[in-house]
Parts: sequence; structure tokens; C-alpha cells
Amino acid sequence: MKNILVPTDFSPEAHYAFEVAVRLASRTGGHVTLLHALELPETAGFSTYGGPVGGSELPNSSGGMEEVYALKLLQVTKHRMAGLLAEAGRLAPTVPVRDMVQTMRVGSAILQVIDEQGIDLVVMGAQGHTATEHFFLGSNTERLVRTAPCPVLTVKHPAGSFEVRTLLFPSDFSAEADRAVPELRRVRAVFPDATLHLLHIVTDAQQRENALDTIDAFATRHQLKNYKPAVVVAPRPAEAIPQFVKLVEADLVLLPTHGRTGLSRLLQASIAETVATQSFPPVLTFRL
Repeated sequence: MKNILVPTDFSPEAHYAFEVAVRLASRTGGHVTLLHALELPETAGFSTYGGPVGGSELPNSSGGMEEVYALKLLQVTKHRMAGLLAEAGRLAPTVPVRDMVQTMRVGSAILQVIDEQGIDLVVMGAQGHTATEHFFLGSNTERLVRTAPCPVLTVKHPAGSFEVRTLLFPSDFSAEADRAVPELRRVRAVFPDATLHLLHIVTDAQQRENALDTIDAFATRHQLKNYKPAVVVAPRPAEAIPQFVKLVEADLVLLPTHGRTGLSRLLQASIAETVATQSFPPVLTFRL
């Protein structure tokens, strides 16, 4: 969790994500790349980050009003990015933060930067599904959760200093869940004093005892310490997880996004997307 990417549309949710990323980088000794994607008219003649193609500071006569608009938009964007860089300097002076502006669709820009910069964590604002059209409408965040090759931390609300005291890991704790343990260990290394809640969701109350045994076996197998087992009876995991989040006041939820066999029912991508955009605390999704 050291090479962190934060896509921003300058919305409140994106700002919450930016604050979390800077504080997380301060904990891990990492650095942050702040990305904004501009979808400019093809006729504007602008290249990636800053100014028209060819290096001129003014639009040429053939571009017309579209190029003037594009130049003004880039200037405003640079100004807003500079404000965020200054804020990062106040929040965590030791954290290196750089800004990037890409002139392409946001999803393509994010995936390109992940690949080119070797990003190991994306921290992204999530608004959920609303009637207002925003850059990070729920579907865009969910798409990134599905497609990103690295973990994605989604943030919906202010997280303050991002002091994580309670972690929640929902799973069926089968043998396949063992594949999630490396990511689980990485998070525990960043927040070693946090209490880990291991949540098993079942559809029948008669499965409760077996589920508790499965949790304890998982914890023993991986030598997990400072954990609390929990079993919840519910028909739909996507509803049960947010409810349990509130019950234990979880500060961070860890959720794999691609399961096969037993995990596919509980942790299929659609459930991870729903939880990531609806739960109150930040949600870390990662691919198995």
C-alpha cells in the first residue's frame, strides 16, 4: 500500500478518498499520485497534461472556441490540483504527492496509470447510485472494482484521521478463502492493533455451529490473532454485511471480488460492488 493512485473529479467523495490516501501513505511510507481525467473534444488539439499539442500556451486560430474552452478547462484543473497538493503538504508534509491530468475517459485513464506506474492501491470516492450525473457515479466505481488488477479502496464519507481500530472480513472461510490471507496480512501489518471480525453469513440457523467451527479453523490455520468470530443468519449477504458494519462500528471492510466454488455465492463481484458503494466505512476490495 505504498504506490497509491487517487482519481479525482473534485467532488466531496473524491476529496474524502484523497484525505484517506494521504494519511495511509503517511503510515506506510508511501506516495500518492492524484489523477484527473478530462474528456476534451477531439478537435481541441490537446495532449496529455497541460497545454495544446506542440507546446504553445495559446490556442491556434484553427481550433476556434473548442480549443479556447479546452485551454481554460486545463488551467482551472491545474489550479484545483495545486490546491490539493498544498492541502496534502499540510496533512502529511513527508508524503510525496504528484498530480496528473489525462485527456481520456476516466476508466481508461485509471487503468493506464495503474499499468504504467505500477500502482498497488487505488483509493476512490464512491457516491452510490444517485439521480445526479457525476464523474464517479456508482457504476463507474463498481466497474473499477471489477476490472482493476490491484486492490481498490472505496470511500464514501469523511474518515477523519483514518485510525482503523475495527476490521471486518466477511467470508465463507472455505479452503478458497485462504487465497485472501496475503491481502489480509498486508492490512493487519498497517493496522496491527485493530480487532479483526471474521463474519460468516449463513441462510439457516442450523448452520451456525458449523460456521463458527469453520471460522476458528481458518484462524488457527493462518495463526490469526486478536480476532472475533461472528455468524449472521440472512438471506442476502449484500444486506447483512452493511448491517453488521454498523453493529460493530467497523472502520474498514475487506472484501474479495472474485470467488469460485463456495466463495462465489458470498463474494461474487456484484456483492462486492454493492457493499463497496453502500457501506459507510471505507471498503477494500481485491481480486482472488
